[in-house]
Amino acid sequence: MRRALASLFLRATGWRPEGTRPAARRYVLIAAPHTSNWDLAYLLALAALYDVSVSWMGKDSLFRGPWGAVLRWLGGIPVDRRHRGNLVRQMADLFESRDRLALTVPAEGTRSYTPHWRSGFYHIARTANVPVVLGYLDYQRKRGGFGPEVVLTGDMNQDMDEIRGFYSDKVGKYPESFGPVRLKEEM
Repeated sequence: MRRALASLFLRATGWRPEGTRPAARRYVLIAAPHTSNWDLAYLLALAALYDVSVSWMGKDSLFRGPWGAVLRWLGGIPVDRRHRGNLVRQMADLFESRDRLALTVPAEGTRSYTPHWRSGFYHIARTANVPVVLGYLDYQRKRGGFGPEVVLTGDMNQDMDEIRGFYSDKVGKYPESFGPVRLKEEM
């Protein structure tokens, strides 16, 4: 049922999936470009079509009350952001405790323009020793899906060059909001 609804939604909006389901059982999934609230709907539809159960991080206060169960059902993982620097360790521990995990991270950290990506996805993948899968939405072509799995080498510039190359032709819903694909540490 979920796949049928996802397929119907994508067809009705003129979108087509590309790529194949990631082979890895545990990985960090980059969600880029991230320039619109619609990105979540397309991500969830594409994930359903490929039978991928995606998870995403949210501040723990969002998970209180009746909405908490709904957010968890949608893949939400509550995180304690009050203890700075602990997030990478929290997520690495989560990878260790699960047989399957596709942890979705919008590397830009915002839907607005930013001069650099946040490096959390990189550090989580390195600490957890899992690959990074390059998920994407290309509004210009109305295509989205899963790109290659990148096994990070620890050479940040080299790893980011590979990631930059992949995203170089991807266009967000609001292209002016998609900043350069580079980490602050590279600047």
